[in-house]
Amino acid sequence: MLTRLFFAFAVVALTTIPGFAATPSPVPSLSPVPQGTEVAFVAMIQKDLMARFSTPAAAEKAGYFRYGNEDEDGAISYANLQWQSGNPKEPSQLWYDVHGNLLGADFSALQSSSPEPPSVWGVSYRRWTSFREHVHYILVGPNGTEVYGATSVKKFAAAGGDVDNPTAETVVKLGKAKNVADVKRVFLFPSIWDLIVWIKPNPSGAFADKNPDVIPSANAEKPD
Repeated sequence: MLTRLFFAFAVVALTTIPGFAATPSPVPSLSPVPQGTEVAFVAMIQKDLMARFSTPAAAEKAGYFRYGNEDEDGAISYANLQWQSGNPKEPSQLWYDVHGNLLGADFSALQSSSPEPPSVWGVSYRRWTSFREHVHYILVGPNGTEVYGATSVKKFAAAGGDVDNPTAETVVKLGKAKNVADVKRVFLFPSIWDLIVWIKPNPSGAFADKNPDVIPSANAEKPD
């Protein structure tokens, strides 16, 4: 789960003074606490996803796989490469803590088919943030471990790779692996609209970037 920023602007109404022009004014920040119809949405997915994906093993059985290290918020992400979430029961990503407890989920919509952020499930379109396409790879690590990495589509293409059909050979050309046998998986993370929701109760709100009740381990990635 990455920190997400989204900006929106609106035009204020004209004043009653003749000739006074309207000027753009930032829209107040949207509270991370669910509002109105969002309350039922959050309650539903918290109950449903916790029942079906309470552990990483349950996620893997359903087709999700780990593709990154523990991030600065204490989350380890799993994806299923289904970047168009058709309904609230189909998250594109799930995240767990180092103890295997379910923390939250991402829902996605492809920007190629949705130029504007979605307005679905009773959730404000302002909750959705934009992610630019990039390429992820998973390498064979020592003693059965995995090594995770990512690169830009520009660098991947410059090495002769097809970003729409990335292969292990290009990962080797980039110098990320010695041979194709060391590459377990490589995939395109497309340009998407992304919605994050905490499944673990969050005192800061289900749509907050961080959860004060989740303490990252000593091995978590450090903030940029």
